[in-house]
Amino acid sequence: MQLAIKTSVIAVFTALVTSACALGPSGAAPVMPSPAHYGVQPQPSETVAAGGTAQRFDVGATPVPQWWRLYRSDALDALVEEGLRNSPTLAATQRSLNAAQQELRAQIGASTMPSIDAGGQVERTRSPVVPGLGPTTERYNVFVGQLQAQYNFDLFGATRYGNKASAARVDVQAYQLEAARRALAANIVGTAINAAALDRQIALTERLVKLSDDTARDDAQRQALGSVSHAQALASARQAAALAATLPPLRQQRASTVHALAVLLGRTPDAAPTVPDLDSLSLPERVPVAVPAQLLQARPDIQAAEAAVRAAAFDVGQATAQLFPNLSLTASMGRAGFSWPALLSGAGGIWAIGASVSQPIFHGGALMAHRRATKEAYEAAILHYKSTVLSAFENVADSLAALDNDAQMLASTESEARSAHELFDETTSRYQLGSLPVSAAQASEQQYLIAQIDAIRAQSQRLGDTAALFQAMGELPTEPVKSASRD
Repeated sequence: MQLAIKTSVIAVFTALVTSACALGPSGAAPVMPSPAHYGVQPQPSETVAAGGTAQRFDVGATPVPQWWRLYRSDALDALVEEGLRNSPTLAATQRSLNAAQQELRAQIGASTMPSIDAGGQVERTRSPVVPGLGPTTERYNVFVGQLQAQYNFDLFGATRYGNKASAARVDVQAYQLEAARRALAANIVGTAINAAALDRQIALTERLVKLSDDTARDDAQRQALGSVSHAQALASARQAAALAATLPPLRQQRASTVHALAVLLGRTPDAAPTVPDLDSLSLPERVPVAVPAQLLQARPDIQAAEAAVRAAAFDVGQATAQLFPNLSLTASMGRAGFSWPALLSGAGGIWAIGASVSQPIFHGGALMAHRRATKEAYEAAILHYKSTVLSAFENVADSLAALDNDAQMLASTESEARSAHELFDETTSRYQLGSLPVSAAQASEQQYLIAQIDAIRAQSQRLGDTAALFQAMGELPTEPVKSASRD
């Protein structure tokens, strides 16, 4: 009977040792839905033609790594490359990742390999003796030199689980670095587009203000001659003042934008770069749309959330393994003596070897509470992963809808601008023939300038939303992140 019990205990112990990986969850990301399309309505195969371009959505195409080059602007490429090269924020994130990787190497080396230390001791000692049996004190020297080794046997995988959890958290930082790199590129592109559009809006608004001032001056002169009413002169002056009041906010917005662009590039605001001309930016005609299953591998925020799930799963395994026995081995060897000759003699050799086993029995419920806490944290990581995926789907759906609507808005504003231009040409011709007053030509030009401003805003919105969609698509890694968390 006792033999059977012992055999059963040994079998259970062996099974636990050989299957330490079963002490925690697998760490695999939960299965997520794979919708046929991202938005409420299926995205069209292409947008309406606007600005001479109908953007085509390539469903299932591979995300583009350096997507900003599709704008075909050397100036924009130079800005992005400078930012990726010189941004202190990105460099700090890279340094933090490097530090985390080195700390991981230190942790793995310290926890999985034996530790060997050399020590030496030289001591002069004075000790009392029993009265009447010799001198009242005894003085002697102690010389010791030895090597000490210690190794903890990872019987149930507590150390291995802890190292994998740390490695997975390094993976999180690596994916966060990639997310920061892509976000920086998108911010530079979007800021440059915004600054270029503001340059055009300011130039057109300055022309608008000049026309309004001319109209107000003409109406003031005509009112003095009695050809227009005082109310009309006041209305013209009010309109001129209202238009002039729109210029300072535009200039301030432009200054803030180029200052932000300079900081993104790692420059001081006084060294803001030259902004590319809006007309030099070509709209990318083909936009890749990754299928949902591919998006999970392409977006670094999703990859970071998946690595966090692995880390939480390994934490559960470590907390479970800490409930089982721990075995450690210590050994030392060296030489000792009460004098240098004794130390160096054949009798000076010393050595020791020992093993210790500890089994947690009662810790006030701390170990079990810690294990329950890690399981709750694991469930939270699973839910965070799901939330991240759903947010990514929403991001892509919004970006696709924005591009479709941007094209329609740009097409409408361009149609309005063409009509306003035709009206302006016709009014100018009639004014030159003397059939219309100069105020009519000025009013017609004002309407044309306003339509142009609306078209520029729609154009810049489309360019910026295209960059947002490229950012939302992510980038398939050239090779997977390598770490102990995947072993």
